[in-house]
Amino acid sequence: MQDISAKDLKAIKIFKDVPEDQLQWMIDQSNHYELQEGEYLTKPGLPLMGTHVIISGKIELYRIQNNAKLFIAEFAAGYVTGMLPFSRGTIGVAYGQCTELTQLMTFPKEKMRELIVSHYELTQALVIVMTSRVREFTELEQQNEKMMALGKLSAGLAHELNNPAAAIVRGSVSLKNHLLMQPDDFKKLISIHLSPEEVDLINNKMSSILANTDRPVLSMMKRSQREDEILDWLDDHQVNGCEDIADNLVEFGVTEEDLEDLKNKINKNDFSPILLWINNNLTTERMVADIQEASKRIADLVGSVKTFTHMDRGGEKEVIDIHTGIRNTLTMLNYKLKKGNIKITEDFDLDLPHIKAMVGELNQVWTNLIDNAIDALENQPDPELEICTRLEKDFVKVGIIDNGPGVPETIRNKIFDPFFTTKSVGKGTGLGLDVVLRIVKQHNGSVTLLSEPGKTEFLVCFPING
Repeated sequence: MQDISAKDLKAIKIFKDVPEDQLQWMIDQSNHYELQEGEYLTKPGLPLMGTHVIISGKIELYRIQNNAKLFIAEFAAGYVTGMLPFSRGTIGVAYGQCTELTQLMTFPKEKMRELIVSHYELTQALVIVMTSRVREFTELEQQNEKMMALGKLSAGLAHELNNPAAAIVRGSVSLKNHLLMQPDDFKKLISIHLSPEEVDLINNKMSSILANTDRPVLSMMKRSQREDEILDWLDDHQVNGCEDIADNLVEFGVTEEDLEDLKNKINKNDFSPILLWINNNLTTERMVADIQEASKRIADLVGSVKTFTHMDRGGEKEVIDIHTGIRNTLTMLNYKLKKGNIKITEDFDLDLPHIKAMVGELNQVWTNLIDNAIDALENQPDPELEICTRLEKDFVKVGIIDNGPGVPETIRNKIFDPFFTTKSVGKGTGLGLDVVLRIVKQHNGSVTLLSEPGKTEFLVCFPING
């Protein structure tokens, strides 16, 4: 292990303007040692022992996230880390592991007060290190938080997109097969002879069935009962070859009275082919409607993603309807809500004035708060999530309320601290609420927590003009 002199430290950029006598004092007060490859300088939760100066070697800083190693940074010779003057950090927040033999000089935290009082230039140099480090790590953690949120949302989004995409594939295949059977049914239809009046009658009946959008919503039991009644009517009138006709007729709100009216106005022998033709058209209509609905679902999801990420706009504040972002966030997290069987209540004041805000950042607030509420409701009986909005003077208030177990009183004053998390190892980063607080403060607002067993509310409040 090499001996360290004041000139050696002065060769390090951050110490170049510090008087040599102060650097020598630091050397004399410090512990000098080596760590072997694989040994740890720090671990999450362990107290910081002082200010570390890396003389030689390398140290990798990383966290364990979702059971995977997340690289943060690599420290080489000349790097200063650990506890710094005026820093509030007292415990490690990540793993610092040596990737090769590393020589260190550690200035003990017990001497920090003497450093600040008696060695101005040295203190100033270390404070500059601290402020630069805070800026670098804030930017890094903001990026990591965005990537984590994106990962969570993309998993749910992939599931949400898969369902309508699969429905389109199934529907298109079924429609193709159905259309292949149409020629045989067409032969039966053209073998009958209809007067112009009968053609108009059938065409009008078909149009009225398709145009009827005021169809009652039936329970499973009521629907089954209606299908049995239609089948009985068809059997009584000797209509054959229409296995799925009862299902179609009930779906489109056709009654026995409608069938009776049609039957009385056309030739008895022509009724079965005509009904078969109507049934085929209804089947085609249902298939097209299913494909249309699935396509619309995909378009809505893509639109929600675009609005949620604010991908087509800059980062400036603009006037928006706050409910748009909240609803898009619920859409993005819909998979987790359905998986948890969570009841959603939207108590929105739709007369709220539009607010001035940074849309993308604000959506991060809703994502973190709603996602935390979903996690809190895991394995809870009858889980419920309520989101309410209201206006108080010149302020908009948004409440995210869940009926989970609540936040213990002992940790309520810590939950907004960076890196603090109550989630299991690898599941949470402890950055979500820190990001929420930071963004809301950018909007000159506040976030408060009200919690008791069975009701936890995060209340976000900010001025209309941001």
